[in-house]
Amino acid sequence: MSSISANELKTRGVSAIEQALADGSEVIVSVRGKDKYVVMSFEQYSHLRTCELEAGIHEARADMAAGRYVRESAVDHLNRLDAMK
Repeated sequence: MSSISANELKTRGVSAIEQALADGSEVIVSVRGKDKYVVMSFEQYSHLRTCELEAGIHEARADMAAGRYVRESAVDHLNRLDAMK
């Protein structure tokens, strides 16, 4: 994974990110020598977000199949949430 410093990003701008992304799908931005941020293309972000949502759906279906759910009205649900505070 490529890495650029915050100072390089400040001086070169988006071109520094574009050049670093040519070598991979993510770029680490370091601030004062410590890895702080990850930059990626919007396509890569969308792909990761889709994977995350699909994993959530899979987990929810597994919970339903195993009986790990509550059937209740909206009012009962809100009351249960209030009781958790």
